[in-house]
Amino acid sequence: MMVFHVVLILILALLSFWKLAQKKLKPRLNCPRSLPSLPIIGSLLQLAGHSQLHLLFYRLQQKYGSIYSLYMGSHYVVVVNNYLQAKEVLLKKGKIFAGRPRTVTTDLLTRNGKDIAFASYSPLWKLQRKLVHSALAMFGEGSLTLEKLICQEAAFLCEFLNATQDSSLNMAPELMRAVSNVVCSLCFKSSYRHGDAEFETMLQYNQGIVDTVAKEGLVDIFPWLQYLPNKDLALLKRCVEKRDQLLLQQFAKHKEEFNSDSVSDLMDALLRAKLNMENNNSNLPNRHELTEDHLLMTVADIFGAGVETTTTVLKWAVLYLLHYPEVQQKIQEELDQKIGFNRHPQLSDRQHLPYFEATISEVLRIRPVSPLLIPHVALEDTSIGEYDIPKGTRVMINLWSIHHDEKEWNNPGEFNPGRFLDEYGNRIYSPSPSYLPFGAGIRVCMGEALAKMELFLFLAWILQRFTFTIPEGHTLPEPEGKFGVVLQVPPFKVKATLREVWKGLAVDQ
Repeated sequence: MMVFHVVLILILALLSFWKLAQKKLKPRLNCPRSLPSLPIIGSLLQLAGHSQLHLLFYRLQQKYGSIYSLYMGSHYVVVVNNYLQAKEVLLKKGKIFAGRPRTVTTDLLTRNGKDIAFASYSPLWKLQRKLVHSALAMFGEGSLTLEKLICQEAAFLCEFLNATQDSSLNMAPELMRAVSNVVCSLCFKSSYRHGDAEFETMLQYNQGIVDTVAKEGLVDIFPWLQYLPNKDLALLKRCVEKRDQLLLQQFAKHKEEFNSDSVSDLMDALLRAKLNMENNNSNLPNRHELTEDHLLMTVADIFGAGVETTTTVLKWAVLYLLHYPEVQQKIQEELDQKIGFNRHPQLSDRQHLPYFEATISEVLRIRPVSPLLIPHVALEDTSIGEYDIPKGTRVMINLWSIHHDEKEWNNPGEFNPGRFLDEYGNRIYSPSPSYLPFGAGIRVCMGEALAKMELFLFLAWILQRFTFTIPEGHTLPEPEGKFGVVLQVPPFKVKATLREVWKGLAVDQ
């Protein structure tokens, strides 16, 4: 009986504390309408059983409006589903909302926030981002050097498809290898070939990271759960350890061979920047805090994000071309007409291939690679529209809702490249201001220019020569993604067949 009374008193105390905390959080504030919440667990009962959070948040608009709030445990979260409010967060008040939440899984991935994507806004973060931009500029984002690099990998990809044509093929590993090699060349001046054991290791640890990081799982909501047995957390630790082993090998090699007069990749550029800061009496704040961990995590960020996101979009593109063979045929007709059969596509062809470019844009709209952008955190008391937003609030931008807004897009669930073309067939780069495939503002995707180059060149090279069809005896999955740090594509098989017009033709590389 005594135990019962103690438990009852504790429950009443918790309820009282919860009510007091809510009053303190919102004293006379005009906050967005909130989902029901309970002490300790917050609104988790409302989310239980819904693994596709972006779709749930999309549907909840019908009851709560385009902006509403909820509690994930004790964390106060505001969900934004409208592009006007999203642009206020990302652009108008970008620096105010430039914080990031600290979570168990992202801290493990980034050595406690020493990367760029998951680190909060700070002078050191600005410096890291500036260094990466400088390193990319070294290759001239769009220069012949980078184009040649991507085209080389596109040629290897076409050779593989030619050798395996008419067979039932899982293209995912080969697409990832091609994208990986571009990023590897940028980061390490290295690459992988078919059957490379290190690449197979990278595939495994990368999938483990994608499956476990930043999914709003219970361990990120209740950090104390990390001290209990947890299969996902154990998997993430193993995958991060494997990733770090490969990174440290490259880092040790670069440090040993480093020559500040001969910088040829991102890791060299970061090492030189650190050396310059230590030697040149820099006036930049926090200059002594740019540790080797920061360099490693910056490279890990560029490698991880740059590979997974672009590969995911390529897989979505192939899946949609299988679902819509008439779109594939129209792209090939445009390629034949504008490029012909004597050479391969080049970046300069983009302006002459409006339908092909429109198709890529539509893939990015209908299946945004990151349906819920990485959460932002308000660094001070502020507002979104008419609503007050207290400091520390986590803000989720539901890009899925924004890209499927019926007020902005006609039949948004329909795959229609034509929405990115005018009545004369000319390209419309943004038919709606709600088109934000790479985010916006100071935390916009750093690899946007590189990703656009890769998407265009890889797909153009392949579709110029090969036609995708569904292998006999295989069923094509519906294009329903799996929610995570990226919107994962369902597994599928494809048959790549060399087009008749290309049989026997030799093309200059």
